[in-house]
Amino acid sequence: MSVPFQFPFVSVDGTPYERGRAYGAAVPERVARSAEIYGRALDGLGTGSDFRHKLIDEFAMRIEAFGAHYLQEIRGIADGAEVPFEDVVMINARTEIVSRARRLVAGAQADAAVTSAPAEPEDGCTGAVILPGRSRNGRLLHGQNWDWRSECIDTGVVLRVCRDDGPDILTFTEAGGLARSGLNGAGIAITANYLECERDFRSTGVPLALIRRKVLEQNQFAEAVRTVVSTPKSCANNIMLSTAEGFAIDFECAPDEAFPVLPWNDLIVHANHWISPAARAKLKDMGVYNMPESYYRDWRVERLLEQGGDQLDLDDMKRAFFDDFGTPFSVCRPPRPNAVGDLSATVAMIAMEPASGFMDVLPMPAMQRSFTRYALTGEPMAAHGAA
Repeated sequence: MSVPFQFPFVSVDGTPYERGRAYGAAVPERVARSAEIYGRALDGLGTGSDFRHKLIDEFAMRIEAFGAHYLQEIRGIADGAEVPFEDVVMINARTEIVSRARRLVAGAQADAAVTSAPAEPEDGCTGAVILPGRSRNGRLLHGQNWDWRSECIDTGVVLRVCRDDGPDILTFTEAGGLARSGLNGAGIAITANYLECERDFRSTGVPLALIRRKVLEQNQFAEAVRTVVSTPKSCANNIMLSTAEGFAIDFECAPDEAFPVLPWNDLIVHANHWISPAARAKLKDMGVYNMPESYYRDWRVERLLEQGGDQLDLDDMKRAFFDDFGTPFSVCRPPRPNAVGDLSATVAMIAMEPASGFMDVLPMPAMQRSFTRYALTGEPMAAHGAA
């Protein structure tokens, strides 16, 4: 595992297939590495090739039904990177495919209780939004620490998609993925983090990566909200949406229901446990068994932001995300073994100013402080960090 100064930057335009082909050709080794990581996860479950092909084909059909252009882009990525088409489908549905395989191999029925193995082992993440009323420059700020397999330091990319049919998109994602965290030219931003409940994987929904991508294709914030609340999902997920117009909302999503969490004191902070009173009354929180530190991670970030005063800036957000209280079970997580034996870490810190169309991204923040600024226009440049 290496720690680069910056994640590769890929800017694409054209038709969905052309964009995908240029994307795959720009970072073929990283796309292949993404496929290797999740292919290895399926191999570790003992899935045979027929089983694997059938499962991936099912999700390819679901992606095409959600939007045929997504499958065209995925096919382009595969051709550009010279990897099998099925591998790029797997990257974009890795949460659903690996978790579904785990349950099917274990003999679980579609409506059975969730197994003891988490859907995405210790995919922690801590996110925050600062509304304009608390922002020093009067612009909304939105960010996240992405906690996942430390080996994904070698698969992260920042992708800019220049579109003729909607706003341009800037997203940090795993190579081969269509979106993860990001913003668009309409000032809409999104981050997402792990939640778990007993309703997970009772039915098959749209892969989370595709929901995030569709959010970033919207011109109107209301349509972004509609995308999150109306799209069926296979499993729980927390999705934080914001708009440069000055509003943000967090949705704690069960597969079939979304619970809104509104800003308090012009802040939203969320880790990996359910906080909506309605959600807590209706669901069982399964994720905290695997990441009990979630209870203090969001408390720590909120407290540090409050200590920053009435007017906050992007450096204040970064300082909160660098918090090492309880390390290695901390907001900023150094590499450590997780529950299934892999190394887990805060792979990237992302801090965005949607109105200005930029995101500052830092690989492995527990190990370095060299941010890079990526934008909807222009080339990447060094960005200011936080003391």
